[in-house]
Amino acid sequence: MADVTVGIVVFPGSNCDHDTEYAVASFPGAKPVMLWHNDHDLKGCDAVILPGGFSYGDYLRCGSIARFSPLMREVIDFAGKGRPVLGICNGFQVLVECGLLEGALIRNAGRKFVSRQTTISVANNTTIFTDRYEKGEVLRVPVAHGEGNYIASPETIESLESNGQVAFRYTDAGGNATEEANFNGSMNNIAGIVNRQGNVLGLMPHPERASEALLGSEDGRRLFESLFAHLGGA
Repeated sequence: MADVTVGIVVFPGSNCDHDTEYAVASFPGAKPVMLWHNDHDLKGCDAVILPGGFSYGDYLRCGSIARFSPLMREVIDFAGKGRPVLGICNGFQVLVECGLLEGALIRNAGRKFVSRQTTISVANNTTIFTDRYEKGEVLRVPVAHGEGNYIASPETIESLESNGQVAFRYTDAGGNATEEANFNGSMNNIAGIVNRQGNVLGLMPHPERASEALLGSEDGRRLFESLFAHLGGA
């Protein structure tokens, strides 16, 4: 794999930025670069990651203030050029708020913050983020959020489904998209989506926290492998 530089955006209140930095740095040839939200320079990065956390304390609405950070203008322009952008948990919320992804993320159906291991299945393995997985493969990846309930208009849901934009779903261990597995109440058990062009992915589960055996699962590692192979031409 050729060397790749990955920018990790740091907002006030981010708390998974160094987890993500650690995961990225564990890949040979991958160099993480921390990007302060108030800057205007992506520093020549090949990909950008918006990490999890509580940007601006989640005041008003998760991600609603972070989307106005100066660096987000550069991120939006970067994505518009077809470059890869990944939003994890709070990063997914920011991507929705700034319009790079469709829909909205609201309070979990149970009105509680949920932090635990969960299972998701790969709904589309043809994206630059998922092509190292098998379609329908079940992954063990942790979640930690209070506002991960994905909603959208019926027309948007139909469009996402028909265009293959649903990347991951909440399922049971057998890969069944059951009501019980859908702990936050997301429409169609949606755990992650890509944009129409396929270069922007947002998901609520944390792949960086499932990137080595010591963490209890390595199932998130291939998401990064897929992205870095795409960037490095492997």
